[in-house]
Amino acid sequence: RPGDRIVTSVNACGKCDACLYTPGRLNLCENLKVYGLLPDDDTHLNGYFAEYLIVRAGSTFFVVNDLSLELRMLIESAAVVVHALERAKLTGLVNFRSRVLVQGCGPIGLLMVAAVRAAGVQHIVALDGDDSRLEMAGRMGAEHLINHKNHAGVPELVAAVKDATKGRGAHLAFQCTGVPAAVSNIWKYVQRGGGICEVGSFVDSGSCAVNPHHDICAKEITLVGSWVYTVDEYPIAYNFLRRAQGIGLPVESLITHRFPLERIEEALDVNIRQQGLKVAILPGQ
Repeated sequence: RPGDRIVTSVNACGKCDACLYTPGRLNLCENLKVYGLLPDDDTHLNGYFAEYLIVRAGSTFFVVNDLSLELRMLIESAAVVVHALERAKLTGLVNFRSRVLVQGCGPIGLLMVAAVRAAGVQHIVALDGDDSRLEMAGRMGAEHLINHKNHAGVPELVAAVKDATKGRGAHLAFQCTGVPAAVSNIWKYVQRGGGICEVGSFVDSGSCAVNPHHDICAKEITLVGSWVYTVDEYPIAYNFLRRAQGIGLPVESLITHRFPLERIEEALDVNIRQQGLKVAILPGQ
């Protein structure tokens, strides 16, 4: 109805093999469309940096009249971490006693910390190179904070992770950076028989070095990838944000900057320089 507050979700093509043969995993659609990532075309108004957006036929959206503007701006990212958490659960390594590492404390990594904490995990290690982001990770529920810049190399970092995990390493680690060097290192932070959920490599940032004997085979590591989210996970993301608020996790604080549309270049510059966390552009305000 006019005046409803909505959030958009993914738009699958319905024609590719993933859509036809794995309908429960439409996030794997070969032609998946996500509002905000659509290029311009004859329809126009495909993104959120405008006062109006055209929601195309076949799209999914949800009415969220009771969500604040801040939580509505976070729900897409929340769906990303909800999907990652569900993928990680497939390893059987996420439970109340788990020691979980989150590598990378940008907006997705910080929401990942919050999602793991909201799921009941207490022993969470956050790893990043920025003290302010690590401080926010602590507010989101991380028990131990490690700044990789304070350690001379990978052996020292491994020792720091082991110190924070009873000398053993993490049961499961979420890789949320997308930086190839970080992807190489994360295998070393996980204990024998542990697991990794790869979340951060949503674009091709290049290859990385992994020793298949030492890093995977001899430790019998379970690896799962996580790609976008499904439509069904949006209601779960909604409830995750509500749960996070309910246990005192300041998820709305992830939105650190707000700019009107006419200052979009300044907003993008702040984002590129990583001077904030979530940088919001608010058309019409």
